[in-house]
Amino acid sequence: MIESLNKYGELTENIDLINYNTYKIKTMAKYLIKPYNSENLISLLKYLKENNLKYFILGGGSNVILSSNYFEGIIIKLDNFNEIEINGLEVKVGSGVMLNKLAIEMINNNLKGLEWATGIPGTIGGSIVSNAGAYKAEMFDHIKEVYCLDKDLNLVTLRKNDILYGYRDTMFKRDKSYIILGATLVLKSGTKESSMALVEDRLSRRMASQPLEYPSAGSVFRNPSEEKPAGKLIEDAGLKDAHINDAYVANKHANFIINKGNASSDDIIKLIKEVENVVANKYQINLKLEQEIVNW
Repeated sequence: MIESLNKYGELTENIDLINYNTYKIKTMAKYLIKPYNSENLISLLKYLKENNLKYFILGGGSNVILSSNYFEGIIIKLDNFNEIEINGLEVKVGSGVMLNKLAIEMINNNLKGLEWATGIPGTIGGSIVSNAGAYKAEMFDHIKEVYCLDKDLNLVTLRKNDILYGYRDTMFKRDKSYIILGATLVLKSGTKESSMALVEDRLSRRMASQPLEYPSAGSVFRNPSEEKPAGKLIEDAGLKDAHINDAYVANKHANFIINKGNASSDDIIKLIKEVENVVANKYQINLKLEQEIVNW
């Protein structure tokens, strides 16, 4: 098969995905491919579907819990979809661009609006799928249109009004037939100095309040409300430092699960279930998972 896949992109066989997910879960895949462009991606997907081969499209690995099982299929990464084109207050960006990299580049070009994103290690594609956000801002504050493949592998442009989205949620989460290739964002005119001052303030707050020294995938649960943030509910339930093997509820911020060594996906998922059960029994609140559990 390797000769067949080679023509579609950069191909690696029997790859450890530990450095492709921010939990640092050790898991292996038979193949990982980075298509060169949209034509290669479409041809690759047609080939995979015609031959009934399993595949999974992986972004920055920052909001997912990858299965620890061996994946007998193809991981697709859109790293080569990395264009950034600035036109006034609009920026066209490929889905493989890292969100924090884009945020810094916009600041360097005196465009403001993405300062909140400088600490988020996800791709543009993944950030759109989950409507990533922080500090009361989110991706869909800036979206003008999204470019994607539909279920029939047609290139389509979806305007913001065409897309169902909400807090840490979009229709792309539920309808996996869409594959995001890029987007146009609308930002505001600013200055590098004022934006960097805001970034530095938030970075110091993040360093003080989040367990950045350990592998994690960011916030585990959505906040039920501003008055009842998930971290406070979990902390008040006495769950800080609760753990299953090397998967721990972080002491610094209880809405983070961290990997203190060799945590597996099963360890993390079991700990999530334990937290959900304790909070539900204590407060009659059903926490909603923000991260995606990937089974293969």
